[in-house]
Parts: sequence; C-alpha cells; structure tokens
Amino acid sequence: MLRRSVLLVVLLVAVLAATSSASGGRHATPPLFPVTVKAGNGSVTVAKRPTRIVSLSPTATETLFAVGAGAQVVAVDDQSDYPKQAPKTTLSGFRPNVEAIAGYNPDLVIVSNDGGVVAALQKLGVTVLLEPAADTVAEAYEEIRQIGEVTGHPKSGTTVVRGMQTSLTKLIRSVPKKARHLKVFHELSPDYYSATSATFIGRIYRLFGFTNIADAADSTHSGYPKLSGEYIVAANPDIVVLSDSVCCAQTAATVEERPGWQQVSAVRSNRVITVNDSIASRWGPRIVDFARVIARVAKRS
Repeated sequence: MLRRSVLLVVLLVAVLAATSSASGGRHATPPLFPVTVKAGNGSVTVAKRPTRIVSLSPTATETLFAVGAGAQVVAVDDQSDYPKQAPKTTLSGFRPNVEAIAGYNPDLVIVSNDGGVVAALQKLGVTVLLEPAADTVAEAYEEIRQIGEVTGHPKSGTTVVRGMQTSLTKLIRSVPKKARHLKVFHELSPDYYSATSATFIGRIYRLFGFTNIADAADSTHSGYPKLSGEYIVAANPDIVVLSDSVCCAQTAATVEERPGWQQVSAVRSNRVITVNDSIASRWGPRIVDFARVIARVAKRS
C-alpha cells in the first residue's frame, strides 16, 4: 500500500508538471522585451534589453543611473555632469554629430532635442527615444518610468517615481501655511531673465503656493521674460533663487551689492539662495533636491 501511495504521488506530480507546461506557464514572469512606449517621437519599440546606450540629454543621463541602467551606458553628452561616473564625451546634444554617435555602436540613443538626429539615426537602424523637456512634474515622472521600461528596469523606474512623490509631498507639507503667501524671483542669469509659473521651474514654486513675480511681466507669454532691476525691487520678492551661481558666480553677497536691493525683503530676511544651475534646469530625479532647497529657505523666519 505504501509503495502504491508513493507511485500515485509521483504520477500526480508528473501530471501537474505536464499541465503547467501545456498551459504555457501562465504563472511565469512575463518577458520584459519587446517593450513599446509612447515618447516624443511617437511609439518606440525596444526589441531587447539595450547594452550600449548613448545619452545626449543630461536629464536622461541622471535618470538612467537612478533607475539602475548606468552599467548599460557607453557614452553621454558633454553637458552630462551628473553622476560623476557617467562616461562623459565630447558628443553634443545641441548639435549632434550622427557619425560620432554611431561610432559608439549604440543599440539605444536617448535625446531631449530632435533637429533631425532622430530620423538620421533611425536610418542607420538605431533605436531612438526622444524625451523632451517636461512641462509638468507628471510628465517628468512619465519619462522616468519610460526610461526604466526601455532599459529593462521597470520596477526601479516606478520605485524612483514613488520615492520622488513621497519626498515632494513631505517637503510641501513641511512649509507652514503662513509662508505660502511668499513672493519668489527665480534668476536664470545676471541680466534678470526669469521663469514664470507656466514653465517647469515655475510649477515647482506653485506646488508650494508661492507667487511668482515674473508672471505679471511676461507680456509675450514666452515663459522666460527679461525683467529689470527696478521691476524686481518694486515687486519686493520674499525669496530670491539664483540658478546662475555656477555659470555666472552670483551669490547672496553679489545680490546685496546691486543698487536698491538692500531693501528687498529677500535680502533683509536672508532668503537669497543659490541652487546649482544643473539641478535647477533639469526635470529628472533631482527635482527633489531643488524642492528641498526651496522648502528650507521658505521656513526661515
């Protein structure tokens, strides 16, 4: 009887294994590739996991390393300065040289600007993903998810986005309600170019409820008006954010030396801060770093 029971168990296991095989392994993990995403250049299908990625976008470079695809990157453009281990080259994302790009034998190229490079590389059989500058935080999240998907790191991409969402929510809630009336001036360059609430940068300030003084001065609706010193002083911003500290050596000290600025609320309240130019101009994972600086200064008394 014992032997018969053992034989029955063995037979049952065999039948179950055969049934599982015949069903096509319906409980097996589905393959990651091919994967199709809807990018700036339409539907893009990546047939297999890329192992030779070229990034011509500093934001994409940061994202690639954040989602765990850094080891798959063989070259990045001359503006990709983060992270430090990124394989920086002389490739240009603004004036891309198709032959130079093709020289790296890429199986995936990520760009933020087109200018004809997408079609040229596609003619060579190279898969290209166009991830243009995001207009909203939601668009930035979607691009991070897409880069995670096309590189074989979908879970990591989702994890990065969820972490960003959690961090941003905490930072926004950390700012007291009394600070939500504050007026902000975001300086792009020493000649007073700024960014309005219609831009990606401006939308970060809107998350905190701040009033952007550049909004009322954007008569052409470009999103990036050039203000005057007199206008800024009269608007009396409570916060001044300098995103021209690296390029143009602007600091709280240089701002205080500007004619009439000594009476500006931000100067008197010690709310003139510098933000690394690259952090303030990109829409990748370091959005959180930018928001953290803003939250910190907003809480100053």
